[in-house]
Amino acid sequence: MPDGRPTPTGLEVPRWITLKSDRVRARQGPGLDYQVMWEYRAAGLPVQVIAETTEWRKVCDPEGSVAWIHRTVASGRRTVFNRTGADIPLRSGRSDRSGVRATLAPRAIAPLDDCEDGWCRVGGRKSRGWAPERQLFGVQGQALCDYRRPAGRAPSR
Repeated sequence: MPDGRPTPTGLEVPRWITLKSDRVRARQGPGLDYQVMWEYRAAGLPVQVIAETTEWRKVCDPEGSVAWIHRTVASGRRTVFNRTGADIPLRSGRSDRSGVRATLAPRAIAPLDDCEDGWCRVGGRKSRGWAPERQLFGVQGQALCDYRRPAGRAPSR
């Protein structure tokens, strides 16, 4: 767990997963008897696991909200999300001077290939390119939400 204890799965926390379905219930706690707070409607959305039980994952989403989801609605497949209001250029190389091959539209999800030297290669077979790691949600190594925070919407900024 984030406090140093082993996780039930043996996997590191925090880590990235994606939502398998376009209808994933966000619960207040780790169990079917906990209230459904909202429903995620974006298959492939990356979320960060910040704590877990054997069957449930406590996740942090792109808005900074925290919820519990069942392990069966999540995948280890990696994606990124553009949570900004602007296009992110996908470049032919790992440099701001490299040519633009495509763009990642605002609120778009794309497959993640690899990250190196502060750049990530994202996109599909036909429109793949490099984007600065800092512009993408789904690649950060540090926990984005405090695992001790109760489930619910992100605090107002």
